[in-house]
Amino acid sequence: MSLIEDFRKYLKNERRCSPFTLISYMTDLVQFQEFYKEILEGDTGKKWDDTEEVPFQTVTHEIVRTWIISLMDDEDLKPRSINRKIATLKSFYKFLEARGIVKKTPLKNIRALKTDKPLPLFVKEKEMRNLFDSIPFDEDYSGQRKRFIIELFYGTGIRIMEMMELKKSDINFYDATIKVLGKREKERIIPLNSILLDFLKKYVQLNDSEYLIVTDKGEKSYRMLIYRIVREILEQISAVERKSPHILRHTFATHLLERGADLNAVKDLLGHSTLASTEVYTHNTIEKLKEIYAKAHPKA
Repeated sequence: MSLIEDFRKYLKNERRCSPFTLISYMTDLVQFQEFYKEILEGDTGKKWDDTEEVPFQTVTHEIVRTWIISLMDDEDLKPRSINRKIATLKSFYKFLEARGIVKKTPLKNIRALKTDKPLPLFVKEKEMRNLFDSIPFDEDYSGQRKRFIIELFYGTGIRIMEMMELKKSDINFYDATIKVLGKREKERIIPLNSILLDFLKKYVQLNDSEYLIVTDKGEKSYRMLIYRIVREILEQISAVERKSPHILRHTFATHLLERGADLNAVKDLLGHSTLASTEVYTHNTIEKLKEIYAKAHPKA
């Protein structure tokens, strides 16, 4: 079995990575392998078969640096994407080190590229109110599913993969909470607002599946179904640049912080492992404070 396949099984079985994370890791490793094959072919003249795996034990610090420089020369690749590839290779060599396959990682002292951290995009509070006040949702399952998806994203801030896995049994109507299975199989309990809870009591009667969201044929939902619904709704009420489910997660967090929510509480609601991941939303709040200050202060 190849080292890449061993690593894939480790990520899947021990790290419990999602299928989409696995695809990203494998894509990055295969791309690095193809790069190294070109170097080896240039050095030795040997032609490598597509199915052959390179000797990862012979990769040097210089080869990794050359690879990173080649990535930086690609105008279509942003620093954030390059950093993800570097992180993939670091994880791979950490895995090889732990198993004694390599004595020392060639990525020692390799640092991530500097990136300008963009502020998270979000939908304005007025636009969200307009969404629920002005957009009519059909009374059939398809129409109510649209409303439910928007209500749930905005009311809980969950991720799209978490939403797809939600079951009716995850709702606690008595405590007004919902149980969510997040990254690394971590469970968290999120409170439900009264409007969402009342809607849920009616919505759960609309399909016979154990899952909360299903297709028109009654099958488990899939990513593009939810993406299309969110994009369709947001296009009617907002000029925000990206219209994706993650924007509603950003909106949930930003609106909570703008109204004075505790940062640690928002961290727990979002399922972040560190506070640093949540702090990015405070910048949007600071920008709003500056705007209020500029309009209200006599000397502004």
